Amino acid sequence: MPKLLSAAPFRHRHDREILALAVPSFFALVAEPLFLLTDTAIVGTLGTQALGALGVAGQVLLTLASVCIFLAYGTTAAVARKFGAGDVRGGIRDGVDGLWLAVLLGVAAIAVGWPLGPALVDLLGASADVRPYALTYLRISLLSTPFLLIVMAGTGVLRGLQDARTPLVVAVASYVGNAALCAVFVLLLDWGIAGSAWSTVIAQGGGAFWYVAMIARAARRERVSLAPSLGGLRASASAGFALFLRSVSMRVVLLVTTAVAARLGDESIAAHQVSFNVWALLVFAMDAIAIAGQSIVGRYLGAGDVPGTRDATRRMVEWGVLLGLVFMVLVFAVLPWAPIPFTADPEVRVLIMATLVVAALLQPLSGVTMVLDGVLMGAGDQRYLAWASLWTMLVFLPFALLLPRLAADELWGLIGLWTAFAVWILARAVTLGVRARGTAWLVTGATRS
Repeated sequence: MPKLLSAAPFRHRHDREILALAVPSFFALVAEPLFLLTDTAIVGTLGTQALGALGVAGQVLLTLASVCIFLAYGTTAAVARKFGAGDVRGGIRDGVDGLWLAVLLGVAAIAVGWPLGPALVDLLGASADVRPYALTYLRISLLSTPFLLIVMAGTGVLRGLQDARTPLVVAVASYVGNAALCAVFVLLLDWGIAGSAWSTVIAQGGGAFWYVAMIARAARRERVSLAPSLGGLRASASAGFALFLRSVSMRVVLLVTTAVAARLGDESIAAHQVSFNVWALLVFAMDAIAIAGQSIVGRYLGAGDVPGTRDATRRMVEWGVLLGLVFMVLVFAVLPWAPIPFTADPEVRVLIMATLVVAALLQPLSGVTMVLDGVLMGAGDQRYLAWASLWTMLVFLPFALLLPRLAADELWGLIGLWTAFAVWILARAVTLGVRARGTAWLVTGATRS
C-alpha cells in the first residue's frame, strides 16, 4: 500500500487537480445522504414502523442503484481515458450510449421490481406492521428508476471530462427540491410515507431532464448523433458487467446487514436505518477523493503517464486517511445528540449511539478503502474489483450470520452485526491495497486492452 502520510501534508503538486475535482464531488456526494437524513427525520414523525419501512424499502432501491453504478463509474473511467488521449468526441459518443442504456435498464427495473415488491420486502425481514409502509414506498419510488440511472450516466460523462462542478449544481438542486417536496407532502398534505416517495420521483425527474439537455448540447457541438448505437450499447454493457458483479457482491453485504437488523426487532432496524445513513454520509464524503481518482487516473493513463498515476494515487490515499480521522473525531463529538432528530423512542436512541461508535472507528480505514477502489476503477481494473468484492463478501457472511446470534440481547446483537460490517471493510482494504502495490493495473492508452 502507498505511503500514507507525506512530510508536507498540505502541499503537494497534485493537490490542485485533486481538490478541483474532489471538492465539488464532496458537496455533491454529501448532498444525497444529507437530504436522505432529512427525509428520514420527516418520515420518523410518522412512527417507528414508517421509519423501519424506509430502511427496508430504501435498501432495495439502494441495491438497484448500486448494481447500476457502472453507468457513472464505468463511464467516468472510459471518458477520462479518451479525454487524456485527446478524443473528446469519442467520450461524448460513449456518454450518449450510456444515457440510452440507462433508459433501457430503468424501464426493465420497473417491469421486474413492481410485481416482485412484496417478495423483496418479505426477504428483508419486514414485520407485519412495517410491511405495508415498505411496499407503498418501494412501488412508488420504483417509478424514479429511469431518471436515477440517467443522472448516473450523465454524471459519469461530465466527470470524465474533468467537470465536477455541474454534477454538484444538479445534485444540490435535486436534493433541495426532494427535501422541500417531502416536507410539503408528508407534513402539510398528510400523504404519509407515499409523500416521501413521490418527492423522490419528481426530484429525480428534474435532474434527469437537466443532464439530457446538457449532454445533447455537447453532442451537437461535437457533431455526435443522439441516436443509440447498437455497438455502443453493447460496449457499454460489456464494460460495465464486471462493475455490475462488484456492485452485486457489495449490495449482498448491505442487504444481509439490513435483513439481520430487521430480524433483531423493529427497534434495531429503525436504529440501523439512522446509523447506516450517517455512515453513508461520511463514506460518500470520502468517496469524493475516489471520484477524483477515477477522473485523474483515467486521464493520466490515457496520456501514458505511469509515474504521474503513482504519485497522484499516493497523495489521494493520504487525503483519504486524513478525512477519515477528521470524521471519526466529528462523530464522537456529536454522539450524545445524534439520535435526537430521528426518534423519541429511548430504546432506539441507545441502539443508534452504540452503532455510531463502530461507524466512527471505521472512518480512517474506510478512507483508504474508498480511495483505492476509485483509483483501480479509474484504471479500468474492473475484473479484479469484481473478484475482490466476491471474496470479501464471502469473508463477511459468516461473521454477519453468527455474531448477532451469539449476543445476549438486542443491543449486543446489533453491535455484533456492525462488527461483522467492520470485518468486511478491513477485508476490502487488504485486497485493494495488495493490488495497488503491484503494476498489473497500470495499463496505458485511450482504451484498456
